[in-house]
Amino acid sequence: MPRFTYTLRTKFYVLMTALLLVLLLAAAYFTYLRQEKLILQFALQNARSFASLVIQTRDYMSSVVKGEPEENYNLVPQVVATAVAKRVTGQTKYYLRQVSLRYRNPNNRPDLYETDVLRSWDGHPHEVYGIVRMGEERYFRYLQPMLAAPSCLQCHGTFESAPNFIKRRFPPGHYSYNYKVGEVIGAVSVSIPVKDLYANLGTSLRFELVARSVVFLIVVSVLGAVLRRHIIDPVTRVSEALVRVKQTGNFSEKLQHTSEDEIGTLVDALNDLMDELATRTVQTREADERFRKLIELAGIPVVTFLRDGKIVIVNQRGEMLFGRSRQDLLGTPIFELLSEGEALQERFTSGAGLNAESLRVRVIRFGETVDVEMVVAATQTDREPMYTAIIREVV
Repeated sequence: MPRFTYTLRTKFYVLMTALLLVLLLAAAYFTYLRQEKLILQFALQNARSFASLVIQTRDYMSSVVKGEPEENYNLVPQVVATAVAKRVTGQTKYYLRQVSLRYRNPNNRPDLYETDVLRSWDGHPHEVYGIVRMGEERYFRYLQPMLAAPSCLQCHGTFESAPNFIKRRFPPGHYSYNYKVGEVIGAVSVSIPVKDLYANLGTSLRFELVARSVVFLIVVSVLGAVLRRHIIDPVTRVSEALVRVKQTGNFSEKLQHTSEDEIGTLVDALNDLMDELATRTVQTREADERFRKLIELAGIPVVTFLRDGKIVIVNQRGEMLFGRSRQDLLGTPIFELLSEGEALQERFTSGAGLNAESLRVRVIRFGETVDVEMVVAATQTDREPMYTAIIREVV
């Protein structure tokens, strides 16, 4: 299966895009949590204010109202507090009411959640709030305890001390009597659907995400332009130049020096390296040419071959000895040209080789064998050893 390769520029943009997405998702998540926390704090502060208003109104009415409720039931402290709360919350999504386990008004009967909270306050009243699921919806619920004050006992003390209009409505033994000072008489309950609280969260979150996205895009674009100009483009030019050198073998091409930083130092080092390679290439070619001329001047056959026997250099005398042209001999294993070639090949294959040893072998020429004496000398190269054989016919 072919491997997909990506340029440095592509990898950079993919990485920056992935980083941008991660940052945006992280920003969205933390922004949502922060906005949610602020909204819940805002709801809690409002609920506290509404509940405190109801309690203070009730306490005030309990302390100043005397016999007025006998003539006007709407002046009962609990009724006044409830009416004030409705007016205050009338233009909001908040729902506020007073609840009690020993209620007189059926509208003050607590629901299951309020009942659990009221029962949990036995001796330790404190405000309670949180997100509660009720049916298919979630609500923010808040309850603040109401404690019986001395003025409350005018109506909620003993039956005998209660006003006549209370006695007429609630007979002796009713559970709304016999409260003591400091006892939990009920609670102010505030609730609001979570969906109403979060109504503006989506708009605020979208606005903040758009703003952050613009900032991130600007930062990434500026950073990308700087990195592309000072790192990616210079590295790309160096890579392209090295590929051309590999393809053409031309070490004379110079890389453009554009900066004095680490990349500029790298360009200078590569230019120096190519100068050195160009010099060594010329020297190698000159040495090779001198060697070829030298063996051509030799009056006896000379053959150079690799460990596997493939001939890489042969002089004219060698052509005459083997009875083949140079083109035919180059690349042909020398072991195929000797009658005892297999044994000699095993020796080379095992790594033993020969070094300045004289051998008597037979050369196959035109279907006949010719006795020759062959001296083989090894020359070590950077890859594998090469062997040069000087051959002389035995008369």
